[in-house]
Amino acid sequence: MEIDVFGLPIALLGAAFAVFLAGIGSAIGVATAGKSAASVLSEKPERYGQLFLMVVLPSTQGIYGFLVGFTMLGKLTGDAAVSLTIAKGITVFAACLPIAIGGLVSGIHQGRVCAAGILMAAKRPEMAFKAGVIYAVMVEIYAVLGWLISTMATGALLV
Repeated sequence: MEIDVFGLPIALLGAAFAVFLAGIGSAIGVATAGKSAASVLSEKPERYGQLFLMVVLPSTQGIYGFLVGFTMLGKLTGDAAVSLTIAKGITVFAACLPIAIGGLVSGIHQGRVCAAGILMAAKRPEMAFKAGVIYAVMVEIYAVLGWLISTMATGALLV
């Protein structure tokens, strides 16, 4: 097997992108939803429990990115460390992109959907779950798909 000094750093960069970009999307999404919840709770503090789920939902993208990055680190730096060529390093990097980009974009947009759901729940609390959470979960599906593709691709590449 050809040993190349650039293959491993490129693969590790992919893992870092998975963690950081998905984490950035989550942070922005949670902040967006949190601002809306704070404004509603200033007048209706009894709605805390109802709004909590919509505030934390965008955090899942960061968790998915962390799982992919953590898995990659385990496979790339564990006892069974792999010598990677540049081509394989680029392939691993590319395998991390679905959750990196999907997590970034869906985390931001899920936060926006949650913020709208929070504002709706302020006026129509009975709709908080029916519309607020369900609509946010529809955005979540794309983060889950990105996580699945990255997990399957990185698992298949480094067996």
